[in-house]
Parts: sequence; C-alpha cells; structure tokens
Amino acid sequence: MEVDFLSVTELTGDDVTAEQVDRICQRYYWAGEHCRGKDVLEAACGTGQGAGYLAGLAKSYCAGDYSERILEIARAHYGGRVAFRRFDAQEMPFGDGSFDVVVLFEAIYYIPSAERFVSECRRVLHPGGKVLIATANKDLYDFNPSPHSVAYYGVPELRDVFARHGFATAFFGNTPVDGLSLRQRMLRPVKKFIVDRGLMPKTMAGKKFFKKLVFGSLVPMPPEVLPGMVPRQEPVPLSGDRPDTRHKVLYCLATAPG
Repeated sequence: MEVDFLSVTELTGDDVTAEQVDRICQRYYWAGEHCRGKDVLEAACGTGQGAGYLAGLAKSYCAGDYSERILEIARAHYGGRVAFRRFDAQEMPFGDGSFDVVVLFEAIYYIPSAERFVSECRRVLHPGGKVLIATANKDLYDFNPSPHSVAYYGVPELRDVFARHGFATAFFGNTPVDGLSLRQRMLRPVKKFIVDRGLMPKTMAGKKFFKKLVFGSLVPMPPEVLPGMVPRQEPVPLSGDRPDTRHKVLYCLATAPG
C-alpha cells in the first residue's frame, strides 16, 4: 500500500511557522549557489516550493516526487513553467551522467534505502557532480521523528553512506538552537517529554495546535520561494566527524569522484 505523504507534507496555504518558511527559503538559497548554470534534478520535490527558484538559476531543471497527488499541486501552481514527473528516488528514470546536481531536501528519512538513493546519484551524475541534502537534525535532544520516516541520518551517518559510494562530503548547520526565541527554549523540555511518551500529534491539525502553542501565530505556506523573501543567512560549517547538537537543520554537500 502506498504511503500517503500528503499527511506529513506542508502544502501551499497551510498554516505553518515563520521559522518553517525561513528554513525552506534558506535551503533553496544555499542550493541556488550550486545550481546556477547547471543541469539539476530535484528528487522528492514535494509541492515544489523551490522549483521556480532553482529553475530560474539552472541551465536545466527537472523535478519529481513519489506522490502523484502532491505533484498535482505543484503542476497546478507552475503550469508549463516547470516539468514534474513521478519517480522513486531509489530508481531514477534518467540516463547515466545526466546531471550536474541532485537535490534532496527534507526527504532522505522517508526513503527505504539511502544506499540505493546514493548509488543512483552516483549513476545519474556527471563526474564531480554534487548531491545537496537538507535534513532535520536527529541529534537534538528534543528531536521528533516524522510519521512514515524510515531512518534519520546525522553528520557521521551521512558521511559514511556517501563515503561508501566514493563521495567526499562537507557539512553545514542552519537554524541554530541558541537563536531560538525564549518561548521556544523554555518549551524544549516540554516537547521532549511529549516526544518521549509518544504523545506528539500525528495529524496536521494536531501539529498545527502544537505549533501555535510553541511559536504563537502562524503564517500561510507560500507556493514558491522568491529571491529576497527572507534575509539570507550563511550556513555554519560543521565538522564531519561528530554529531552536531547546535542546529535544527543539517546541510550535506556530497561530491562525486571526478
């Protein structure tokens, strides 16, 4: 039975936190630096918040997702501006050496086999091509795994899975926990208590209630990331040999052998 990723995906117009919007913008601004003038493939693109931004920078851009229902939302917004197709990130329907960059944001933990995904990246990339990963940081003490997730990867785990396929890696952190609001910092122990006891809401409605409790007012999820939508923040370089506990989001830049 196919997993309904609509239940764990923030869709266009959904009530989300300002922090979520900032994180989406930041990861695509970071990716844009590596996609400019390149042939780019985005896997697990969701409803395509970053598709227009990357397509405007890349030489060519193709995007897809495992969920046809989610892709229908992306197509409804972009029309003919961006080509979307359904595919499994473990078995990409593209020829060898087709791309310079593969992008996978906030999705590696949903893929049944990260090994198969990385192997496919190695196959579809040109020599020296890049894989860009953004993922929630499992090594935070109040980390809450998403429903339908298979496995989360911190810095050492990402380093190792890419190394087994010949990739070199560099890591960066985004959204530092010491920059959170006083309200969020005070409620982190409460969140951990709720997570440890399995009481965290699983539905989008339940999550919305919890977000209002922690963050206060919510904002609509924008359909598309635009330049200058939020102030750009440079991600912080991280050591690749130990877990990071200072950032909510991890970036991985993996480079295929030349």
